[in-house]
Amino acid sequence: MNSWFAVIVASISVFSWKMLGYLVPRKLLESKSLTKLSGYLTIGLLAGLVGVQTFSASSQKTSEHFLVIDERFAGLIVAAILLKLKAPFIVVVIVSAAVAAAIRLAF
Repeated sequence: MNSWFAVIVASISVFSWKMLGYLVPRKLLESKSLTKLSGYLTIGLLAGLVGVQTFSASSQKTSEHFLVIDERFAGLIVAAILLKLKAPFIVVVIVSAAVAAAIRLAF
């Protein structure tokens, strides 16, 4: 399969979903239950992405995935603490990345 073909198909797919969004009635989009559901869905997807990126690794030789606890976990803990202390988001990102990088350099 040609990579340009895949890019074109993906572009058409995304554009069609965007156009379909204009056909959804405004009453449905402004409902409280849909707004609450979309908020929870966003949080769940982001938490799943963070979990997979933090705790999984794959083998170089095989396609097996396994659980890992390394410097990324320490960065995640630091980020959670800073978010609990209501630090600005950019500070959370920079400090947690610095902690993970420092641990990686130390070991």
